[in-house]
Amino acid sequence: MNTIDINQWQSIATQYIADFGVKIIAAIAFWIVGRWLIGMALRLIDKSLGAGPQKVDATVLRYIHNIVNVTLNILLVIGILGYFGIQTTTFAALLAAAGVAIGMAWSGLLANFAAGAFLIVLRPFKVGDFVSAAGVTGTIKEIGLFATQITTPDNVLCVVGNNKIFADTIQNYTANPYRRVDLKAQLAGSVDHQAAIDLLKLEMAKIPNVMSNPAPEANIIEFTLVGPVLAVRPYCHNDHYWQVYFDTNQLIREALGKAGFPAPMPAQTIYVHNQ
Repeated sequence: MNTIDINQWQSIATQYIADFGVKIIAAIAFWIVGRWLIGMALRLIDKSLGAGPQKVDATVLRYIHNIVNVTLNILLVIGILGYFGIQTTTFAALLAAAGVAIGMAWSGLLANFAAGAFLIVLRPFKVGDFVSAAGVTGTIKEIGLFATQITTPDNVLCVVGNNKIFADTIQNYTANPYRRVDLKAQLAGSVDHQAAIDLLKLEMAKIPNVMSNPAPEANIIEFTLVGPVLAVRPYCHNDHYWQVYFDTNQLIREALGKAGFPAPMPAQTIYVHNQ
């Protein structure tokens, strides 16, 4: 009798193991096929929204891509759990409860998510813009669900939380069609400042990519013990900012030197009284 019971239990266990093995293999197959279908759907979304006359901006497209990817993967996991007989309604309730608990613990993460949505809607900047935000200056590479990637001019990738960016002052250098380059030129006290101003205005107009409207500016901005200081300000398109910046710096040195203006030198007058 005991032998019969053991054989029956062995038969039942074998049947359960076989059924469970089939379900495991089917779940793996569902996962592989599901991931392939998700990838295909994402490619179709990128292709349909990223081309044509109604092309979606790269910033919005990347954000939609991330949201759809996360949503479809969650649905895939719920579907596989349902295949194993787990009640998805109960799972959804547990997921909601866990979401509340996690939301309370990770309020900062949810704040970053909400700030990311506002960045997409309000559009203070887009992918490719050169900005200064949250203490980081560089080019926007990606606006993610929780963080924004910024590449600095020295090619360092900075990942900044969306909430920190949205709560801070944002300077978008690319929003306007042109920028002003702000430089200074120190003159000696004996120099004819008006002659230096006229010379710099004339020479700045010859620098490549310097705009004629607005015209380059040069005026006295302050005085030091050495002499007057000129504010040298050409205007240029955003793409040519650094080229104009360095060319103008070189111009200040070479133009004033060739014109015979003396180099600014600090000087002091010393009075000696003999007793």
